[in-house]
Amino acid sequence: MRKIVIGWIFIGSLGVFILPWYMINDGFFSFSWLFEYELENYGPSIFFALSEKKWLLPLVGPLIFPIILLFFKSSRRTYSNIFLISGILGFVYFFLQGYAIGIRGWNYQIFETLFGEVDRQFGIGIGAVLTISTFIFYLTHGLASRGWLNGDNFIVGSIWVVIILVSIFVFIPILNMFVRAFIGSEGIHTLASFSDRFINKGLWGLDCVFSNVNCGVVWNTLTMGILTAFSSTFLGLGFALLIARTNFKFKKLFKVLSVLPIITPPFVIGLAIIILFGRSGAVSTFLEWGFEVERSRWIYGLSGIWFAQTLAFTPITFLVLIGVIESISPSMEEASQTLRASKWQVFKTVTFPLIRPGLANAFLLGFIESLADFGNPLVLGGDYNVLSTEIFFAVVGAQYDESKAAVLAIILLSMVLIAFYVQNQWLGKKSYVSITGKGDSGFYAELPKSVKNFIYFVVVPWGLLTLIIYLMIMFGGFVEMWGVDHNFTLKHYINAFSVTFDEKIGLHWTGTAWNSFSNTFWVAVLAAPPTAAFGILTAYLLTRHNFMGKRAFEFGTMLSFAIPGTIIGISYIFTFNTPPIEITGTGIILIIAFVFRNMPVGVRAGIASMNQLDPHLDEASATLNASSYQTFKNIILPLLKPAIIASLVFSFVRAMTAISAVIFLVSARYDLATSYILGRLENNDYGLAIVYSSALIVVMLITIVVIQLIVGRRKLGRRDQYVDLMQGNSG
Repeated sequence: MRKIVIGWIFIGSLGVFILPWYMINDGFFSFSWLFEYELENYGPSIFFALSEKKWLLPLVGPLIFPIILLFFKSSRRTYSNIFLISGILGFVYFFLQGYAIGIRGWNYQIFETLFGEVDRQFGIGIGAVLTISTFIFYLTHGLASRGWLNGDNFIVGSIWVVIILVSIFVFIPILNMFVRAFIGSEGIHTLASFSDRFINKGLWGLDCVFSNVNCGVVWNTLTMGILTAFSSTFLGLGFALLIARTNFKFKKLFKVLSVLPIITPPFVIGLAIIILFGRSGAVSTFLEWGFEVERSRWIYGLSGIWFAQTLAFTPITFLVLIGVIESISPSMEEASQTLRASKWQVFKTVTFPLIRPGLANAFLLGFIESLADFGNPLVLGGDYNVLSTEIFFAVVGAQYDESKAAVLAIILLSMVLIAFYVQNQWLGKKSYVSITGKGDSGFYAELPKSVKNFIYFVVVPWGLLTLIIYLMIMFGGFVEMWGVDHNFTLKHYINAFSVTFDEKIGLHWTGTAWNSFSNTFWVAVLAAPPTAAFGILTAYLLTRHNFMGKRAFEFGTMLSFAIPGTIIGISYIFTFNTPPIEITGTGIILIIAFVFRNMPVGVRAGIASMNQLDPHLDEASATLNASSYQTFKNIILPLLKPAIIASLVFSFVRAMTAISAVIFLVSARYDLATSYILGRLENNDYGLAIVYSSALIVVMLITIVVIQLIVGRRKLGRRDQYVDLMQGNSG
């Protein structure tokens, strides 16, 4: 531990004495200062502290104070107190001096009296980040030295790092946004302004019960969320069983089809559904011609949103459930068969109960996704209003009512919390452990005939429908005007992705889509690993360790997923547009938004898989003197590969296809693919939008394959030979 302490003191010293304290104009990750180093522009904290910014000087004390422990012996209590005091003082003062200065100078008169007038200060840079990271280490190391959580530095540090990061990038922005729910028309905070917006007939009206009109927005949203959660979980389970438990010949094709909707940019599925099933759509025209079925507008409203969201969110439930089903020990099913249980009894009493954690997590994710989605309701909603579109128009519409958007977000969050509570009550305190580490063996039980019939007669047609929709999307990129002029052309691909060669500069990317495409790809690549890492680590902490505030800790990790993306984007603008964390207009704010927006998927997938790992695996590792970090790295992570893949895949494709969370965060320099596609659709340039979407789909499919090859497959014993044999027979 002595070497680790020295290492962190050295890291903090680099931040204060050498590295740039403030953010560089070229961006947080810019290294231009290495080649043109100037103290006035790229100086460390100590330089500014000894010149005009003396309020930075107190940070040096708590940073170097623990050095005395390297030269003098001390008791354990003194040792922990020194680190705790240094960490708390440094951490608190770091943010105190940061938030004390606003865009017009000091926010508090006492600081102006002590340090004099100041114009403003810039956002923190790499030096400040290393320094605050050192203070966090001091704090967590001090707590561990006091025996908190059995003195485990890895667990204590992990818990506090997650708490601090979630607080900075989730709680503070959301609280900052929710404060605006109490702002009246005159800019004054009052409870009356909140109640006037909350108690509204447009939100809670039930006139639909007595007449043929829409219910209030809240009831519309709840109906849509429940229907989508049930249908997406139902179909997700069917796809998972088809791929994991049958010898269906085309299971590889259906595995691709089950993931396709999740890698589709927003608006494209809704546009394809309109082209196929709208009044002038291909299917509607054929039904009228062949069967004299009158054309209608059934696709607009609840039915159309439900259809589109089921297509879009079934892959999410599938990614959660496939890992859970693959984690079920075949030995338990084999034991049930030995006791002469029928196929249906095995499935009902053994297989299905072990899937319950996955079903609950899949349902919760489907419900939250449905409530937060605004792309499909925007395209197919018609006069069926839901909370997500109401929030969107409250923010971007002519009314620009931040307070109304905040009130609606509070209602939406309450609905998610209720779903979260119901999920916990359904799971109860039953055990779902099936992987014990005691030598896994046995073969999977054959599915009952009724379940197979369900798969073949419901899931397979749904997969074929998905295939048809995507063939139509691909077809739309090669015609002049989809649905109007079907003459073959390549002009859309040329406009978007043309490349020319110049003798002076070489290859020149002249297509209009290249800039946003490269930005989107690298942002997604950089956001995926930390998203999966935080999600899986948080799942491990929640399932394997008990600590004070555990429920609040779990709630905090799910909060960002419960809030609509538009609210996340707006709250980030208000929170990170001023020092000390001034990152709007940069690429890093996009990465941070994606990491903490998508982290809950890794958490839920990790919890679903962790519930099946026997805690005795951890105890056996600890008996062999392995640390918790070694246990997590060498025992837990290899068994969580399905959850890791689900988290990586989901975070990558969501970063490639997200729109609501980043529509307010993109800039001219950091434009993203979905923003570009939305602009093409607004200009009725459907061909270019479809071409771009098709290119994104292909790139994401290739990346998903690469992720699966890098992460690999979990090996649990003789069952893998059985799976390989089944796949060989199906070929």
